[in-house]
Amino acid sequence: MSNTLVEFKHLHTYFDTEEGTLKAVNDVSFRVKEGETVAIVGESGSGKSVTVLSLMRLVAEPQGKIVDGEIIYEGKNLLALNRKEMARLRGKEIAMIFQEPMSSLNPVLTIGEQIMEPLIEHLLLSKKEAHKKAESLISLVGIPRPAQIMKSYPHELSGGMLQRVMIAIALSCNPKLLIADEPTTALDVTIQAQILDLLRQVKDEFGMSTLLITHDLGVVAEMADYVVVMYAGKVIEEAPVLELFKEPRHPYTQGLLKSKPVIGQRKERLYSIPGQVPNLVGLENMCYFSDRCEHCMNICRTQAPPLRDDGQGHKTACWLYEEEGKQA
Repeated sequence: MSNTLVEFKHLHTYFDTEEGTLKAVNDVSFRVKEGETVAIVGESGSGKSVTVLSLMRLVAEPQGKIVDGEIIYEGKNLLALNRKEMARLRGKEIAMIFQEPMSSLNPVLTIGEQIMEPLIEHLLLSKKEAHKKAESLISLVGIPRPAQIMKSYPHELSGGMLQRVMIAIALSCNPKLLIADEPTTALDVTIQAQILDLLRQVKDEFGMSTLLITHDLGVVAEMADYVVVMYAGKVIEEAPVLELFKEPRHPYTQGLLKSKPVIGQRKERLYSIPGQVPNLVGLENMCYFSDRCEHCMNICRTQAPPLRDDGQGHKTACWLYEEEGKQA
């Protein structure tokens, strides 16, 4: 059985706004095992990116703050580390591919300088060694003419090439955990497929764990071993990927799967979940999906459902199953 590499324990990350305290991540717990790909899915505003930014300790301060919980990585609570200790891990053992490469890369530094930086900083390579390693990383991620790319600036490359550069930087120190935040969002479908193939290839080659943030269920089906579904800052369902696609239990998860287009299946209109994600400021103790749910009961509006395990590793936070259990 695989060992746990990272475990989130009752994580709470809040933001101060003019309206009040926004609970972006509200009591989130799940784990990532060694060599496993875990996908976090949900609509925009569900707390996916803030969860991984909390892991990286990159939540924007002073507005944002991790107020409670633990993130255990190899026995260490990352939230208890000081800035220097966290900086030694970040980029070396835990690396991240950010959502938008054009805004994540420095426009005034060459591609080569940006790939070499973590090699010199974390692996203490000489400039000559780092240059050679950077060229090999550019080749590894499938970009031709590495020597020429080393001298190029970000604005001279296409979106697909920039995303590959981001992957090269993330892989530079052979991390144990790779976080990919919407790695294919801004790319066309052909490049998307190439990037996903590349991520699969490097995961197998390096044997690392992957935490994948996405709203694309096609990507989830192709890449993930395990799925965590988030809604309004909470985990509302989690299960192995095949189990989740075969038997989604939470009405929100069912809605997400229903809204995915199916090739060859013609419908008048693509399904969409009614309503919107609620404002996360001042939410009361209730099921946050209740206003959008066709199965809503009285208890849903007065009490938040607990996340319960069915004993087979499929966890769901929904009063529908609690009520069925009481009646059985």
